[in-house]
Amino acid sequence: MLRRIALLGAAAFGGLALTLAAALVHLLRVPSEVRPIAEPGRHTVRILATRQVVPGPGLPAGLALGASNNNLDAVRHDDGFVYLAFRTAPHHFANPETRIVVLRSRDEQRWQLDGEFSLGHDLREPRLLSYHGRLVLFVSKLGSNPLAFEPKGMARAVREEGRWSKLVPFGPEGAIGWRARTLDGVPALVAYQGGGSAYGPGETRMRIDLYRSDDGLDWRLWDPAHGPLYEGGGGEADLGRAGDDDYFGVIRVESGDDRGYGSRLCRAPADRPAEWRCRSDPRKYDSPFVFAQDGEVYLLGRRNLRGDGRFDRGVGPAHGPLRILRTVWNHLSYSLARKRCALWRFVPETEPGEAARDPAVRLAFVLDLPSRGDTCFAAVLAGERPDERIVYDYSSPLDGDDLRWIEGQRGETRIYRHALRFEPRDGASPGG
Repeated sequence: MLRRIALLGAAAFGGLALTLAAALVHLLRVPSEVRPIAEPGRHTVRILATRQVVPGPGLPAGLALGASNNNLDAVRHDDGFVYLAFRTAPHHFANPETRIVVLRSRDEQRWQLDGEFSLGHDLREPRLLSYHGRLVLFVSKLGSNPLAFEPKGMARAVREEGRWSKLVPFGPEGAIGWRARTLDGVPALVAYQGGGSAYGPGETRMRIDLYRSDDGLDWRLWDPAHGPLYEGGGGEADLGRAGDDDYFGVIRVESGDDRGYGSRLCRAPADRPAEWRCRSDPRKYDSPFVFAQDGEVYLLGRRNLRGDGRFDRGVGPAHGPLRILRTVWNHLSYSLARKRCALWRFVPETEPGEAARDPAVRLAFVLDLPSRGDTCFAAVLAGERPDERIVYDYSSPLDGDDLRWIEGQRGETRIYRHALRFEPRDGASPGG
């Protein structure tokens, strides 16, 4: 977030600096949290256990780690191993010493070093795709300037015959891969372009696309006739569905568009996952991960503890050349607040199949995971029981102070494993 504020501040005119200096006095007086009321649906969700994994006693001897261990993904592969990929670096911000580390384990307690990747500049968003015996790692390349956001496209490596290939360039120029998964057994990749304009003074025009593949290596647009999922100030996005119902999706819109700042909550018909219809939400669910559990669709994402949690503070014009004032205020307010990694539930407000006419859906708060400071970027695995899920995420140390986000980004972060149980509630309907 420090780099974002620097970029935004440099882009604004001189009088803005004085405005921001005065605003800091107000922003540092963080209002009390208005904690959302938990709204369980068909299930009561319990946290069974939380355990620190990175750094931890189960890691291979001699594994060098930076202070910042964050952006991650995890997958259970056909060979019986769980693979965990994460970014390790001196701090949260862009750095040429960044490495992507891949570990594997059968019991998720004792881990083997399976691969390490570095390219002499920042690497982020490691994504693992397991498909028909093939394991593919996608990463997004960035620059080395900690005060700049410089997307340089994606790269991928393939694990075959017990070893990883080298990272090779892949995908559209400047694209950032956000989520790799399967949709109805088909490999799917969500990626966005235009991130380099996200924190400048002009209008942000990012594009989010949904791709599909037959083998996890060669990709094409899911629906070329439809085009992108979204265009505007949004980037990170994910989707999922339960059974044969509609897809539910979320887009992080921190740079704003003609409908405001925050997020877009979306639906798509079951047979047309690229046809998103969305509504606005003033909250921002950073690093979203969408998954289904026993007929309901859930979201894991970062929760803002400032006031009622909204990202858009409504200060300054939403359109025109002075829109930068509103953007800077939103980012400063968000950066100086405390955070949690939280579980939310999609609540449909129309029947399945009506998404093309009415995207009515909202997110209901379920619970916070043990987390604080700089946190979230979750991945979810099936547990040993059908009613259990395993969540990997990162956080500032759980035994430390409850830091503001910017303080957490400048300090140590660790990777944690949480076991969740989804217990059916008697007589509960999917809508709660």
